[in-house]
Amino acid sequence: MKFNYSKLLGRIKECGLTQEQLAKAIGISKATLSAKLNNKFNFDTAEMIAICKVLNIPTSEIHEYFFAV
Repeated sequence: MKFNYSKLLGRIKECGLTQEQLAKAIGISKATLSAKLNNKFNFDTAEMIAICKVLNIPTSEIHEYFFAV
């Protein structure tokens, strides 16, 4: 299933971060983050939680950022 990460991408920009900065903050490569945002691989739970912490996304809203279709 392909997910729509446009809200997540908007939140990254809102927080003034680049994808490279976010990737570094959560401990993955920029290429890996890009592949996940382009639906080539899925985010694992630990990555979703780490991204939520960095971007100040409440866990109650995780579905809006990671599971939109």
